[in-house]
Order: sequence, then C-alpha cells, then structure tokens
Amino acid sequence: MFTGIIQGTGKIRRWNPAVNSGRMTIASSLPHQWQSRIGDSIALSGICLTVVDYDEREFNVDVMPETTHRTNLKQLQPGASVNLEPALLATQRLDGHFVLGHVDATVPVVQLNQDENAVRMRIELPSQYRAEVQEKGSVTINGVSLTVTTVGPQDFEVSLIPHTLGQTNLGDVTVGDLVNLETDVLAKYVKGMMSDDKSRTR
Repeated sequence: MFTGIIQGTGKIRRWNPAVNSGRMTIASSLPHQWQSRIGDSIALSGICLTVVDYDEREFNVDVMPETTHRTNLKQLQPGASVNLEPALLATQRLDGHFVLGHVDATVPVVQLNQDENAVRMRIELPSQYRAEVQEKGSVTINGVSLTVTTVGPQDFEVSLIPHTLGQTNLGDVTVGDLVNLETDVLAKYVKGMMSDDKSRTR
C-alpha cells in the first residue's frame, strides 16, 4: 500500500528495455535511508516492485513480463528518472490517497499548458476507465497522487504545482510521453458493485 506522496527520485542505472524481464538497478539511497528489508515493496513511478538487494548507493528489483507489458518500463532507458515511494507504514500519516501500485494503463500526455505558477497536464483516458476518473477525485500518474481538475469524453486534466514539478519526474514529461495511470481503488470497487447489481437485476 502506498499514498502517492513521492519520497525521492532515482536514476535507472542498469536495465535492458528491449527484453520483457530482468533485473533493474536504480541509483538511489532511499531503501538504505529507510532501513528497508529485503523483500519490502517499493513503488517505482507507480509500479509496486520488490527490493531484492541494496546498499547505500543503489538497489535492485526484478521485473517480470506482466509488469513490462502493463507499464512504461519498456520505454525507459538507463539514465531515466523514476519516482520512488517506500510502502506505507501503519504508523505514518496518510497523505495523498490509497495507492496499490498496480498500473491500469500507460496513457499519453496530450497537452501541457502553463497556468500562472502551475502546469495543466491533459492525459488521454481510455473509455474503460472513464467511470473510475471523476472531477475532484484522485488518480496516480507515475506514482504521484493528483487531483483531477476536469474530465472530458476522451481525456482528463490534472494541475501540477511547482513542488510536484521539481520533486518528481513529472517535470520532465513532454507531450506524447506515456505515463503510468492508476485510477482510484475506491472507484474501482464502487464500479464493480454497481456492475454486479445490474447483472442481478437483468
């Protein structure tokens, strides 16, 4: 379980995006700072992965084909920046929203507009997730908890403050880039229950 409040960024040091699976090395001291245990979960740009080893300079995760197919890892080259968040402890403050680290889709950024001190980011929204994305609701983009500002028939928009742009890899995103989308888990369950109710009444 995560919250979408990014604790740091890292750089991919070793990874072959041409293959579907393998070990990825990320340059970051975050697991060392958090005194992580081997086997702990960490969200890497919104993807829940398992720390398999680490030292004070870097850590390793194993990536399986299912993860590669579902996320934007297949497009990331060594040197790319990734957002990092260790798994939530029960004793921590719950900022952001409930995030599972299970990416629903990779979606392109279709527009970026400066809005005084913020940047409005418009993102394509596949039709099957439309009911799970609501204005003023929460979504996770590359692991970052964000508030939906507007929703259209085929896209939605979030607004990014300077802190988010400076402390996460969203500041590096350009139009056309694929980002990892996780919709609100509560919306998923409501949608599922409503679908079950409709099925029973037919």
